[in-house]
Amino acid sequence: MSAQEQKGPFTQKDDMMSDDIVIAGGGPAGLAAALSFARDGWRVVVVERAPQAVLQSPSFDGREIALTHHTVQWLKTYHVWDEIASELVCPLEVARIESGGMGGPPLLFHAPEGSSADTKGETALGYLVANHLIRKALYKVAERTKGIRFMCGHSVTSYQAGCDDVQVALSGGQSLTARLLVGADGRFSKLRDMAGIGAIIHDFGMNIMVCRMRHPLPHDNTALQWFAEQQTIALLPVAPDGGEGSLSSLVLTLPPDEIARLRVASAEAFSAEITQRTDGRLGALEVVSERITYPLKAVYAHRFHAQRVALIGDAAVGMHPITAHGFNFGIRGQEILAQEVGAASGDPGDARALRRFSWRHRRATFPLFTATNAIAVAYTRDDGPFPLARRAGLMLADRLAPFKRAVTRMLMDPI
Repeated sequence: MSAQEQKGPFTQKDDMMSDDIVIAGGGPAGLAAALSFARDGWRVVVVERAPQAVLQSPSFDGREIALTHHTVQWLKTYHVWDEIASELVCPLEVARIESGGMGGPPLLFHAPEGSSADTKGETALGYLVANHLIRKALYKVAERTKGIRFMCGHSVTSYQAGCDDVQVALSGGQSLTARLLVGADGRFSKLRDMAGIGAIIHDFGMNIMVCRMRHPLPHDNTALQWFAEQQTIALLPVAPDGGEGSLSSLVLTLPPDEIARLRVASAEAFSAEITQRTDGRLGALEVVSERITYPLKAVYAHRFHAQRVALIGDAAVGMHPITAHGFNFGIRGQEILAQEVGAASGDPGDARALRRFSWRHRRATFPLFTATNAIAVAYTRDDGPFPLARRAGLMLADRLAPFKRAVTRMLMDPI
């Protein structure tokens, strides 16, 4: 039986439409999943607690997303890339890793010859785009896509999975009936808790601050990851905005009390301190955006599915930002789920399809999740042998060509 032939009943008079799949969460993973399912003929409803106006015009949240080539190709296939102005996309040509204060050469990653190129002809490891621009583009395409409808200002409060369908209760007293419920509601997913799925939660005891900085020296499309005593700094290149100098996105990891102090510091004091923390390598830095903070926690669900339930995005895998792969895993996860659902029996909640999705997504994510956490611990501890081990590790890694090729391939995730 096809997706269009089998329909589930509704209990509410105002819910006369029949949906195959309910997606809890209208973030990037949820919107991407809606597009994938709709293209395959499934009828999808996206339940999002934020008002529709927030989806239409999301605010700047400080995050610059490093998109792999595979993710960019997915965005192009679904015409999302067309909604992002090319001048707002910054190619990433070099990734540079240093252990600040310890000396030693940096570890550099370049795209290999013959890589995909942007419109100007430069080869790129990937592409950096502001998160709010990606979210806006995804919603714009989803809003006009047949088979997708939105219920904004609502959240899933409970659900009951049966043999043939899943009953979903919403805030406000409404309910939906579908055949698959997808959790895309973030790394502290309430739906994951409702499903009785536990998670590995790695609290690094640090906070992250993100903001944009203007500087006189060019960033040369280079992403810098700098590990120093009691701090981790990333400076990610941002596309020019027509102002003087260049723009970079600062990602600063510090203990919570230090982040709290810097968040309320004056713009002048903050800019001066960040210039000092970066040794003035890009000249005098000037903060030009809101300073936004997040707790540094990595999450990995014990399972990615339950009866008629699947987890995607950060609800399944919430990565440490050190590898900048969280968004890309979100795209991969929903893509795998849509593939397995489409290849199954015609029931989007088919248990065998969900098991295959869970196995494939775990195989694709767990090794990097584990390695990332290990690296993050090693590079954020300054006691005992860790500083010297960092320096030695960088020097050794720079000499191992197979290792550098493997990491480069991971960063690019070629098509």
